Amino acid sequence: MNRVKSALRTPWFWAIVGIAVLLLINTIKNPAYLAISVNPTTGMLTGNVLDILRISAPIIMIALGMTFVIATGGIDLSVGSMMAVGGAVAMQTMSGMDGSQPVGEMLIAIGLALALAIVLGAINGFLVAVVGLQPFITTLIMMLAARGIARVITSGQNTDAKNEPFRLLANGQIFGIPTSFVLAIAIVVLIALAMRRTALGLMIESIGINPHASRLAGIRPRPILIGVYILSAALAAVGGLFSVSEVMTVSVGGTGNLMELDAILAVVIGGTSLAGGKFSIVGSTIGALLIATLNKTVLFLGIPAAATPAFKALVIIVLVLLQSERVRSWAMGRAKSPGTPSTPAPPAAEPAAPVSKEVVA
Repeated sequence: MNRVKSALRTPWFWAIVGIAVLLLINTIKNPAYLAISVNPTTGMLTGNVLDILRISAPIIMIALGMTFVIATGGIDLSVGSMMAVGGAVAMQTMSGMDGSQPVGEMLIAIGLALALAIVLGAINGFLVAVVGLQPFITTLIMMLAARGIARVITSGQNTDAKNEPFRLLANGQIFGIPTSFVLAIAIVVLIALAMRRTALGLMIESIGINPHASRLAGIRPRPILIGVYILSAALAAVGGLFSVSEVMTVSVGGTGNLMELDAILAVVIGGTSLAGGKFSIVGSTIGALLIATLNKTVLFLGIPAAATPAFKALVIIVLVLLQSERVRSWAMGRAKSPGTPSTPAPPAAEPAAPVSKEVVA
């Protein structure tokens, strides 16, 4: 019973419930929704579940980076534009090469994309940690600037390229699982080990809980703040690489558009408070899977584009309410039968007889 109560109080438990409910709804509409088959042309596995895993990879990346920024009490609204920058650099780099060495060209493109994202993330961190600008304003400006940089890189045009190793990042499989999802989970595990096996995770949480107290404890917040914004930008660029490798085209206006909202929702659903402090890497990953499942469900059910935001908002509101301890307590109280007699209180103990003060001779 204690384990059940503990699970109910875990925020990402309800995200798992939400994923299960969405899959159930899709299965009711099409009993073969969860079926996995082999593509006779490519010999690879195909199915809706694999599609969900593939499209979740970019969301996992930006949600992971957003987790640490939010844990410090900040916010990063530029992750969607960082995805566009990463994709633009990669596509523009590979489009200008002859394709004679596809693996080397892919590595060069990925390296340049990550390098530019790291520089932009360092600018975000510098403005927040050193200059003292508010994270909301800083990253809002960078959201516009990074999107503009992506347009400059591609001359404002959608850019495509041909590189088979790069295309397999999203369209390939490892033991039947999409390559991008496997790489995303590997990155999550590596960063989780770095955060939990060292003091870095605790220092990030301490800055989010009380920056002044953490400074008195000997923690230098500036390098850590700069580091989390660099990490967020780099992971967003990786998410952009996953996104453009699926179609081998970058759309400077569409790649990463509004993805920062999905990242924030995934982090909050996973249990990380927007006020900063303790974070949950597992929760953010499950939250990203929920967002991917929700996006896939919207398409599968054929919900009109005009009603899509309302449908997503309804699902997320229900999940957030289920996470609320106050709402669950109220629901449990209403569930009790009003006619059930309350347990009688134990009878009061008889008052002790007064002790005689007479002394027996």
